[in-house]
Amino acid sequence: MNEVVEIKGLTKSYGNVTAIHELSFSLEKNKIYGLLGRNGAGKTTIMHMITAQLFPTSGVLNVFGEHPYENNRVLRQICFIKESQRYPDTYRIIDVLEVSELFFPNFDREYAHSLIKDFNLPLKRRIKKLSRGMLSAVGIVVGLASRAPLTIFDEPYLGLDAVARSLFYDRLIEDYAEYPRTVVLSTHLIDEVSQLLEHVIVIDNGKLIINEDAEALRGQAVTVIGATAKIEDFIAGKQVISRESFGGLLTATIIGFNPKDQVHAEKLGLEISPVSLQQLIVHLTNKKSLGKEVTV
Repeated sequence: MNEVVEIKGLTKSYGNVTAIHELSFSLEKNKIYGLLGRNGAGKTTIMHMITAQLFPTSGVLNVFGEHPYENNRVLRQICFIKESQRYPDTYRIIDVLEVSELFFPNFDREYAHSLIKDFNLPLKRRIKKLSRGMLSAVGIVVGLASRAPLTIFDEPYLGLDAVARSLFYDRLIEDYAEYPRTVVLSTHLIDEVSQLLEHVIVIDNGKLIINEDAEALRGQAVTVIGATAKIEDFIAGKQVISRESFGGLLTATIIGFNPKDQVHAEKLGLEISPVSLQQLIVHLTNKKSLGKEVTV
């Protein structure tokens, strides 16, 4: 079985409010996914349903080929590190590691202690005495050392400085190379993780707007700048996700750029600049954008 998570027509409603609208996608074995979108888009709701903390209103949700709810076979294969991960205040960091060994069959104690040194964490300090960044680092240590077949990080970096975030990314990719598993990263720091991601899933208002291999997305979108008449000629018939006029100039961001377009743009004397993954997602989820449904 190559599918770790299978979702078909998944919907989650709260009374008259529908948070998730008939989502369908799958997560494959041994792949790093980015689950991306704005605050309130529905990402955390999806993660809570995958990890059996919420029930779907309708649709199909299978994890490792089974329903996850009250299913110990499934849940022991999942490690979910939340944005606001909570531990008993009386616990010390070493207590968290010892309890984690009981929950995760693949937990590597030696690796966990090496990560503790990397992040310079005080093993004997109580959780309630930790800074926000230290608490985030504890979650990262548990998530990486769990080596769970499905490991989910929901905004794991809160309070971490750039050096600590870089350390997290380095350790993640190093350990993933040696111990492959399915990893889901939900983060707003998209440009920082973009090179780690193998597949990108973007949720907006509870709907799926991108479900694409990261490599296929890279280079698909560009921004072109030039005289309005020339830009209008260039973008005719293309998928435009953003446009802005300034005097006699027009700036447009398009999806679906190819080598022939490059030649055409050069003949027209247009300025072309690449669009990063983060910029692309901002454009696609910006309510002040063109207001069209965009297919990637």
